[in-house]
Amino acid sequence: MRIYIGCDHRGYEAKLIINEYLTNKKYEVVDVGTHSSASCDYPDVAKEVAEGVASDENSRGILICGSGIGISIAANRHKGIRCVMARNKIDAQLGREHNNCNVLALGADFHPDLDIVDQFLNTDFMENERYQRRINKMDQ
Repeated sequence: MRIYIGCDHRGYEAKLIINEYLTNKKYEVVDVGTHSSASCDYPDVAKEVAEGVASDENSRGILICGSGIGISIAANRHKGIRCVMARNKIDAQLGREHNNCNVLALGADFHPDLDIVDQFLNTDFMENERYQRRINKMDQ
């Protein structure tokens, strides 16, 4: 599975840790930036990850900013993207099972746990008519 990963300046250090972790687990990681702790705008990074995930069926995305909130809002503005802002494993699990989320947003200020990343990447969508009907409505 290909993982598109990106962050703003506040998420830079966390992104380095997550990127190394994913690479060691043999995921193909596409790092869209930022590549330093210099100030940048999270909507630009969210767009890069969203475009990558939307155009690549066998992929997921991970975004990191200070709180996880702003970058998740920015990602969710893109067609075909369902981004869950997760502060724990249950958020990540339910985002995948019920909403087929394809992007995970994390808040670097809350010390994102690598277990949240694993939960997101290893949980399947619980396909059923009710969940799919709701997802379809979001894509209209």
